Amino acid sequence: MSNSNDVRELKVNLKDADYLIQIGAFLISQKIPALSDFSGNKVLIVSNPIVAPLYIEQLKINLSNQLKNKPTHQLVATENIHTFLIDDGEIHKSKESYFLILDYLIENNFKRNDFIIALGGGVIGDLTGFVAASFQRGMSLIQVPTTLLSQVDSSVGGKTAINHSQGKNLIGAFYQPKQVIIDTDTLSSLPDREYISGLGEVAKYAFLGEKKIRKLLDTKSSEILSRQSGVLSEIIYLSCQMKADIVAEDEKELGRRAILNLGHSFAHALETLTEYKHYLHGEAVSIGMVMALALSVRKGLLDEQTLISSIQLLKGLKLPIQCDLPLKSSDFLKVMAKDKKNRTDSLRLVLIDENGPIIVEENDKSLIASVIEEYTAS
Repeated sequence: MSNSNDVRELKVNLKDADYLIQIGAFLISQKIPALSDFSGNKVLIVSNPIVAPLYIEQLKINLSNQLKNKPTHQLVATENIHTFLIDDGEIHKSKESYFLILDYLIENNFKRNDFIIALGGGVIGDLTGFVAASFQRGMSLIQVPTTLLSQVDSSVGGKTAINHSQGKNLIGAFYQPKQVIIDTDTLSSLPDREYISGLGEVAKYAFLGEKKIRKLLDTKSSEILSRQSGVLSEIIYLSCQMKADIVAEDEKELGRRAILNLGHSFAHALETLTEYKHYLHGEAVSIGMVMALALSVRKGLLDEQTLISSIQLLKGLKLPIQCDLPLKSSDFLKVMAKDKKNRTDSLRLVLIDENGPIIVEENDKSLIASVIEEYTAS
């Protein structure tokens, strides 16, 4: 990654609170503006055993240096900067992990004006965010996403959750962070599969109509796959900008924000059916988007050529375009029926027509099943 000190900034403008997104290299070691409002005595960093050895000491030193000079209170001695590690993987975004962190906060006498920091990917961010939302009815949260997927999607917008055996993200809350710190240097340590998985969420913005992202993915896939810093910083910025604009318009997903779920109803069912062990989230989203686009074609909303070009884009990014397991469409539909986005007995899906994304209430289960079967191994 680049050694550039250029920092790009975005504001998420919400009705009750604004917060800053910073994007740049080596930000974990730089001043954190959100800490200017810190009035507590303790910080808890939640991470996992893969990320922690790489970045947690840098972050602790930065926190200690920034907070020890604050005149408004006594800190924050180094021993008051706590760490808590959760094992890596979607299977650990669970009620057991949630209560382990809550127990730690209570046993160590944390208060609601203390800070909790999520240092890791989407699992750590979602889990830590839900802890922050519910501990003493809300404590201050900073998101430090370290995977591409969490940087372009899950760290922005305030969705927090844990999984249930019956479905993904069924237990959660909307809870906004005080700041999002996107240190692009953390992407240099990502395994290829994790990095490519993140491109699934980037492709989502392209399919939703972000023309600059679409052009970059179509024309610079080799540079993106080789993690060239300039184009990478650009797609992260554009992704966050699109999501921030949508979240500002519809924070609680009562309307337009739902378009960000393109492919996710299929993807979450796929993850649930495989117990979060076979596909990474962005891989499942890639397959789910193909199913959503194919359903759009079947319903006469979209032309076949758009589906073909979208599949080619995903292939160019080395993302999967169909499920390689012999899963039953009936099992997909059972899980999809429990999706939290549904409002009625119909399935609430995001599809694409010639003008862009639309939200539909789909009753024709046999039509959905036929698409699932086409893109699932027999």
